[in-house]
Amino acid sequence: MKKTLYLLLLLCCTLQLSAWERQAIWPKGKMPDTQSNQIAAMTSEVKADGFNPDNYRIPYLEWFDKPAKPNGTCMILISGGAYQNCCDMSLIKYWRETLTALGVQCVNFVYRTPRPVGLPIYQTAWEDGQRAVRMVRSQAKERGFDPEKIGAVGMSAGGHLTLLLATSSQTPAYEPIDELDKLPCHINWAVANAPAYVTTDGEAGTPATRDGYGPDVTISKVFKFDDHTCPISLHHGGKDPYTPNGSTQVYRQLRRMGIPAELHLYPNKAHGAYGFERAVEFMTQMGFFGPVAPEELLMDRFASDEDRAGYKKEAIWPEGKMPDRQEKQCEPYIEWHFPHQRSTNAIQIIYSGGSYTGNDPDGFEVAPIRRFLNSMGVTVVTLKYRTPRPAKPLAKHTTAWQDLQRAIRIVRNEAAEHGLDPKRIGIMGSSAGGHLTLMGVTSSRQKSYHPIDKIDKLPCNVQWGIGIYPAYALTDGLNKPNTGGGNDDSAVLAPEFNFDLSTAPMLFIHGDADGWASMNSVKAWEKMRAMGIQSELHTLATRQHCFQRTASPGTGSYTWMDRIWEYLQPFIKD
Repeated sequence: MKKTLYLLLLLCCTLQLSAWERQAIWPKGKMPDTQSNQIAAMTSEVKADGFNPDNYRIPYLEWFDKPAKPNGTCMILISGGAYQNCCDMSLIKYWRETLTALGVQCVNFVYRTPRPVGLPIYQTAWEDGQRAVRMVRSQAKERGFDPEKIGAVGMSAGGHLTLLLATSSQTPAYEPIDELDKLPCHINWAVANAPAYVTTDGEAGTPATRDGYGPDVTISKVFKFDDHTCPISLHHGGKDPYTPNGSTQVYRQLRRMGIPAELHLYPNKAHGAYGFERAVEFMTQMGFFGPVAPEELLMDRFASDEDRAGYKKEAIWPEGKMPDRQEKQCEPYIEWHFPHQRSTNAIQIIYSGGSYTGNDPDGFEVAPIRRFLNSMGVTVVTLKYRTPRPAKPLAKHTTAWQDLQRAIRIVRNEAAEHGLDPKRIGIMGSSAGGHLTLMGVTSSRQKSYHPIDKIDKLPCNVQWGIGIYPAYALTDGLNKPNTGGGNDDSAVLAPEFNFDLSTAPMLFIHGDADGWASMNSVKAWEKMRAMGIQSELHTLATRQHCFQRTASPGTGSYTWMDRIWEYLQPFIKD
């Protein structure tokens, strides 16, 4: 009778419900930690008429159609469901369709649920996961992919399981049972969406009880971060009760180990999977789909002012009224760039970096994004602030900060005469300009100069900020690249950032390999979230400072302006 039941199970796993090929993971009588309360089935199967749990005791792989143009890779798709069920049918479908079209062989992995009794909540799923990876690797040749080009993507509990597979393959989840278990069970990259139970205040299987904050809250020790830990793209909503701090902590550990990674954090988003397009860009940038395309110059892509209808240039300071005037510094000014067809009454102020030794409103950090926003109907003001650095004892940013505060007030003062909204102004800068943006966003209530006229009675706060690879934001890099990569807890936010009550939300975009480290952006994001301010963040694997100067099509360094346009929508809608 038992033999007949087992044969029926194998038949069901191969044929039932679809034409896709199913394979049981464990041989008869060899499945570790078998528990009578557990099944291995997608929720759609459980809800189907005539469902018999005895036909779904053994976890399985479901091999989907071979792609029309295989690129030699395979992706293991892992559902979430709190380790209580496998419920992400729509996500599995979306991932399969997206990846198959890109040439990836996809396979759905269905593990045992609900949570085992008397064991960690993830234990049986982890056992199934390591076995599944070995089975996938064993079939690489016959299915036409490289055994060292296997990735995994998961959501929630599936994101937690994906992280286990990505960071802890050298820790056996079960005792070997046959020849298959001699194969390695590491994966080569991972995409973790909203991974749950990552921090110690939620590792028992609950939402993070302290939201991932606290000196005694750490990454769960179940994640070993061994020497086979692979590159990971992490995606998390800013309001997820399964805290996004779990993703920031995993990202930080990957940086400590020198492993390329991406972190994508979405403001005001609850528990869910967001931005799979960013994951595709990550895999493209890493070369998992094949050679990366030749890079293109940003200035060549946005070379024309054809979408600018009007232009005006004006000085920032009245004659003889410039504070802390330095003879060696350039004269500051702003330039208005009006679009042909205005789509919003909001205003974006943009300026470049340059180590506070120089800045260029016509260079690659300003002109292309200004032209892009003009083409989208946005009025842009560019700023030339005073450089090089002022003489000591003034701080490197003091005169630039004065210029920025004054520029914001002038723009606010003149907005109405141009039919624009003085209450919808954002600022954006790169590198030193990113540091300056943090000053403008977090410290607008602090005077940088003594008022000189009625314009200075206006507030200089802004409604949003955009920081592109901000430099000098942490104490291990106040005047130079970050000596420790910003990864240590001793590297804290620079003391000049007040984070006052007018602090605005921000979008951060940063190269993961930047010497002016991406942790400048990550730690600023963490601070803002702790204050209840929802910001957005994207880091880009393998990319350094000035990641956008040249970039390959299909990568995040190429589409970075789209992140800005998407981020601006709630702020600029009329």
